[in-house]
Amino acid sequence: MFKDLQRAESQEQRAKPKKVKGKRLKVRDFVCSVFSPLAFSLLLSALCPLPSAQTLRVLTHDAFAVSEEVIAEFTGETGIVLEFLKAGDAGEIVNRAILTKDNPLADVLYGIDNSLLARAINENIFLPYESPALKRLNLTNSMKEQFQFDESFSVTPVNVCYINFNLDKAYFEENNLALPTDITDLTTETYKGLTVVQNPATSSPGLGFMLSTIARFGEEGDYTWLDYWRDLRNNAVLVSSGWNDAYFTSFTRYGGDKPIVLSYATSPSAEGGATVNLFCEKCVYEQIEAVGILKGTQNEDAAQKFIDYMLSERFQNDIPGTMFVYPLHNDSILSNEFEQFATRPNREHIARLTSDVVEANLQRWLKEWTMVVEQEQ
Repeated sequence: MFKDLQRAESQEQRAKPKKVKGKRLKVRDFVCSVFSPLAFSLLLSALCPLPSAQTLRVLTHDAFAVSEEVIAEFTGETGIVLEFLKAGDAGEIVNRAILTKDNPLADVLYGIDNSLLARAINENIFLPYESPALKRLNLTNSMKEQFQFDESFSVTPVNVCYINFNLDKAYFEENNLALPTDITDLTTETYKGLTVVQNPATSSPGLGFMLSTIARFGEEGDYTWLDYWRDLRNNAVLVSSGWNDAYFTSFTRYGGDKPIVLSYATSPSAEGGATVNLFCEKCVYEQIEAVGILKGTQNEDAAQKFIDYMLSERFQNDIPGTMFVYPLHNDSILSNEFEQFATRPNREHIARLTSDVVEANLQRWLKEWTMVVEQEQ
């Protein structure tokens, strides 16, 4: 490269060395005067190349969204470039991680929730990591008990979602119809044909609602969870394949004919209060989303830094407005609209099943649901 750059000089420059204050230039001065700043920087780059940026690959669900400024800030602080691989919903990304565990697609997985965790732990796909940032969060004792998934810290909780029904207030007002106050109301003649839910076999909120009905009505007794689903089916419930179809096609807010849609407790904040949550005893499913380091990664240290950053105030303050979820950080700054309309359910509203119970029974429950809702007609 040095010879190539020398050829770029003119014959006149080489024949007549420059003078500075009457003195002949030294070799160092000659090199600096002959080469342009750009050429000189190229020479230095060739002789002393800069290290390439480290890339961290994050496998996540389609709903993941964080402000570009937040991502850029992480890269600026650490030099780590983030690459996001979106691969469907939470169930799909966990399946991919399990199927590729011998040759992982990514370094980190974000979006696994409490209903899917037991399967992932049984498949041994995560490296344990206890982030020091967890200790800095302002969590109450009950929150610590609620959010710590397992003692080995296979994954780290990041945010919380609540799956429940949203009601289109305008529809009920225009039709002089009272808002339902319990999910059992949806099986009555008053609300026949007004409800849309998602298939639990293909949708994360659909699965959450099915699990909440199991927690509420149980599998034994005079009225079981399957009896409830039979009543819903007989009351003309619409079952959609996914959340997008249910919300943006069937919901009356977007031109559909169903004013009752299964969605999230944060959805009313996106609608500016035009919708309202239906909260009742054990009718809300708590979905805690977490992040974990995938075994086989060559970037464990970078993965730990990213997890720490996800628990920082900067990241936690961003996600309510980008993903419409509740941050784990108890002191996160929420917008007025979010706080006003994205109401949190009370503890008595939440239906819970442990992840090991879900893992042990899920396939049977899905088969039973399919038999009752889709085949017994």
